[in-house]
Amino acid sequence: MKTNASFSASLLVTLLVGTLAAPLAVALDKTASASAHATQAGGIEWRKDNNVDAAFALAKSANKPLFLYWGAVWCPPCNQVKATIFNRQEFIDKSRHFIPVYLDGDSPGAQKFAAQFKVRGYPTMILFKPDGTEITRLPGEVDSERYLQVLTLALNTSASVADSLKLALTGNKSLKQDDWSLLADYSWDDPQQKLVNNKDLPATLLRLSELSPAGLNATRLYLKALFAAANARPGQTVPAIDKQQATERLIKSLADAKVARDNLDLVAGSAAELTEFLTSAKSEQRGKLTAAWNVALIKLADDNSISKTDRLSAIIAQIALAKLDNVKPSVALQKDVQKRVSQIEQATGDAYERQSVVSSAAYALGNADLLDASDALLKAELKRSHSPYYFMSTLGSNAKKRGDKVAAVNWYEQAYNAAKGPATRLQWGANYVVGLIELTPEDDARIEKAVSGVFAELSKTENAFYQRNHAYLEKMGKKLGEWNKDKKHQVTFQKVHAQLDSICAKLPANDGQKATCQGVLSKS
Repeated sequence: MKTNASFSASLLVTLLVGTLAAPLAVALDKTASASAHATQAGGIEWRKDNNVDAAFALAKSANKPLFLYWGAVWCPPCNQVKATIFNRQEFIDKSRHFIPVYLDGDSPGAQKFAAQFKVRGYPTMILFKPDGTEITRLPGEVDSERYLQVLTLALNTSASVADSLKLALTGNKSLKQDDWSLLADYSWDDPQQKLVNNKDLPATLLRLSELSPAGLNATRLYLKALFAAANARPGQTVPAIDKQQATERLIKSLADAKVARDNLDLVAGSAAELTEFLTSAKSEQRGKLTAAWNVALIKLADDNSISKTDRLSAIIAQIALAKLDNVKPSVALQKDVQKRVSQIEQATGDAYERQSVVSSAAYALGNADLLDASDALLKAELKRSHSPYYFMSTLGSNAKKRGDKVAAVNWYEQAYNAAKGPATRLQWGANYVVGLIELTPEDDARIEKAVSGVFAELSKTENAFYQRNHAYLEKMGKKLGEWNKDKKHQVTFQKVHAQLDSICAKLPANDGQKATCQGVLSKS
């Protein structure tokens, strides 16, 4: 999921009216021939030729915003976007008024463009002004109606979120409610966001929640601040938070059906983390907060007005809460989870939506210690999914949970063999290598074969060392270094190191990829 328990996605309603209507009509006529290079899918004329520079030039000449969607065929939340947003008539109609660009992570040059626009996690959606200035990064986890509202505001604003942030932090009173809405709904959890220095993110969100006028935006910013603090990484500054006061405020927010529904992504995505962060194990406060979460989560799980994946995220949150303090899910909870999951899965027919729903459903069952049910669902889906390798990986994870190392690495291998697309194959190959090292570290021959295969494909891939590719190569390289830290696997390590060196040597000295290539195993 952009991957994490707090995922799903959505998009658009009214836009660019009045004085902009005539210029846009003229622009559409002028760019009719340019549209011949676009690909129409589901009624949206996505530009997929990977000439992103040309798309920005078109946006500038037509004086139209540019909407950049970065995704992948296999990605569950991307498929959720396709099932709940891109097929909506409101979005299709309004997409005529901006330049929609679909950048698939596996298309030629995509990872290099991703580095240019600082996008990594799938899906990432950014709205740009006609001059190329970034307006905002749209959240990939809110429900469709909220997403439509956010995009509409972004399309009609004259200021970027970066401009609004500067004004907000200086205490400027000129900010409108719409400006605060865009700040509240910005994709703050995107590790590539550059609005705020990463170390200052929790404190900045808390400050914004204090500066924002009272209401839903202030509550949303506060929830995001708490979540950022609860998940603070090394180097991040965690602001002082009165945990008892925060717990009471949270319980009050959860009791408000509108607040809970308006923040369903955070309510479903942060339940266990915030409960653990704010309260002590087995304390009275933890009991009260958990009870408040569960009431809100059950309402969301039963709400047919939200997407099936979002309903499943509420079920996943219930399971996570139940497992706090190392408590196993009760038989009653397991039965309830199995019943709800089955109902939602069986009601899902759309192929795109199934990629998202089955992923979440299998995750829910696995987390509820219903691994056999999770496996059955995943195996049945292998025959109908357009990206079965994604589910093979989950089957590997289930086998790993059982302690079945042989089955786990075999599923990881099958997933790698079935994966399609250069970036996807590199990701699945790296994960296969990591799985082998963790589960069968003594099998040098199999590890060498897997690493060699990844590097062989890498040598044939243009612009192979950018963004996600870079991240997964680093992950694999680090794991190989740890595996060989005592020099017990030196022969195998030297062979794959020599293979990588030959790839690096072919890169021009002035190519930024050369240093990246050389760094994959340099610290090992």
